Amino acid sequence: MHHETSSSATNYERHFDTAFAFMNRYGYRAVKTGYVGNIIPRGEHHYSQWMVQHYQRVVNKALQHKVMVNSHESVHLTGLHRTYPNWIAAEAARGTEYEAFGGNNPEHTTILPFTRLIGGPMDYTPGIFQTKLDYYFPGDKRFVQTTLVKQLALYVTMYSPLQMAADIIDNYDRFPDAFQFIKDVAADWDDTKILSAEPGDYILMARKAKGKDEWFVGALPTKMRVY
Repeated sequence: MHHETSSSATNYERHFDTAFAFMNRYGYRAVKTGYVGNIIPRGEHHYSQWMVQHYQRVVNKALQHKVMVNSHESVHLTGLHRTYPNWIAAEAARGTEYEAFGGNNPEHTTILPFTRLIGGPMDYTPGIFQTKLDYYFPGDKRFVQTTLVKQLALYVTMYSPLQMAADIIDNYDRFPDAFQFIKDVAADWDDTKILSAEPGDYILMARKAKGKDEWFVGALPTKMRVY
């Protein structure tokens, strides 16, 4: 379930008992919390002490209801996900949505495994299959700065034990072979091997699926080279 608070954090705290009880009643086991916009109460910020404590209050409340938390627009993980194993992932860096806003360069995803992901699992919200907005809005020249193949590689290179399929169902119906990979790829791993990498240029890694004798390989180049 997605709880988009629009950054009204105090209002969310008024209602999260009811919200998590609703999730328990209908079998929702994980929540993506969102804080888009300027924080309310005014004067607080996403990274302020009050908000850091708020994120922890949410995780504590979710723990009481046995709900996993994937926090967006929050501070990056600092080890508390080891204390609170239900805090399973966070965004806490520029994710896929910025690729549509023109804010992520191609090398971004080759750097994150060596920076943001050192702190803990990241929900990059991969799985965008339709990259040209002209498909929805004829004449719109904007596009998501990615490719379908790169979106599939993100499931291997960007670790999160709670993965997303961030496009609309209609687009998955149009590309059933690619969607099959999302269904097949593991969400957690027993082993990871960096086969070759140069941050800002490329990364090539192999991961062994948790509890299975299956390996997946993912690669993210920023440009093609001709030798």
